[in-house]
Amino acid sequence: MTPAEITKVQDYLFNTFKTKGLELKPRKQKDSAEVYIGEDFIGVVYVDEDEEGSYIFEMAILKEDL
Repeated sequence: MTPAEITKVQDYLFNTFKTKGLELKPRKQKDSAEVYIGEDFIGVVYVDEDEEGSYIFEMAILKEDL
């Protein structure tokens, strides 16, 4: 993801979840970014290959986190 895409998606997630400290960080893979709240990794955002200009947010909720 480009820096402009990361900023756009980060702003969207921040406004949607109203969560302070939410941040997207680039990955080595150019089609995605990691999502953090503070220092906690919560998921990954991918570029949607089927829908130009769209993204997929994937978050796992583990049993031990509940």
